[in-house]
Amino acid sequence: MNKFVIMTDSSCDTPLDIVKELELEVLPLSFILGGQTYHNYPDNREMSPKEFYDQLRNGSLATTNAVNMNQALEAMEPILKSGTDILVLAFASGLSATCSSFQMAAAELAPKYPERKLYVVDTQSATGAQSILIMMAGRMRAAGKSIEEVRDWAETWKMRAHHWVTVNDLFFLKKGGRVSAATAVVGTMLQIKPILYLDRNGKLQTPDKVRGRKGALEYIINKVGEYGDELDKYPVFVSHSDSEEEARWVADEIKKRFGATEVYLNDIGPVIGAHTGPGCVVTCFLGRERPM
Repeated sequence: MNKFVIMTDSSCDTPLDIVKELELEVLPLSFILGGQTYHNYPDNREMSPKEFYDQLRNGSLATTNAVNMNQALEAMEPILKSGTDILVLAFASGLSATCSSFQMAAAELAPKYPERKLYVVDTQSATGAQSILIMMAGRMRAAGKSIEEVRDWAETWKMRAHHWVTVNDLFFLKKGGRVSAATAVVGTMLQIKPILYLDRNGKLQTPDKVRGRKGALEYIINKVGEYGDELDKYPVFVSHSDSEEEARWVADEIKKRFGATEVYLNDIGPVIGAHTGPGCVVTCFLGRERPM
């Protein structure tokens, strides 16, 4: 059986120790802050999440760029040339052009390396949920599953990878067009916290609004109980943008209430965080199929 490489992009926010353990190839998306471009590597070599969110709190604005086709080509071709197959688990196409870049690169490389296998899965996921799919793919590979078996599992289970999101500052959602200016002003005054999730097309939806931060955190915890399945079998991620104390409380509640045994607390990196702002908390887990 040929070993295959699992490739992804930095929107997964996968912790560095897991990146190393699974020998992942992680292509960095980039972000622009203060007129300078930085790359979002798993080791945060160019800027730490803490520094990034401090700058946002001080009034800086950030924009982001997807992985482009040339990046994907340059990363993929040496691996294929070495005789190794590649499975790409890419950032949701509903949120970024990154997956399209991987797909275009794969289409260009496939005729050059007909003996190699090269598959791209649009995970319709980001941050912790993308990490869960990646981790399970890595475990399946270690257990001897073929690249096709892992690809097929990911294609099936991506619709069962959940993200339930609350943000602390409506300004960043307004900037991204997720809420209107009027909603942002009134919501801030009344301490209204929108709930977001990724739908089956990998796009953000706003199904509910909750008054108060504690109520919003309770809401995303309760969604783990509503949609989660076999939480003692699969990893759970609580991702946060410089809101570790609240995220830790959420993680502890998930363990106590639902019997989850493998719960990870991780940083939302600058690429995702540019759109959520500081204070975002997300519960990510596998379970029943996502809502529309």
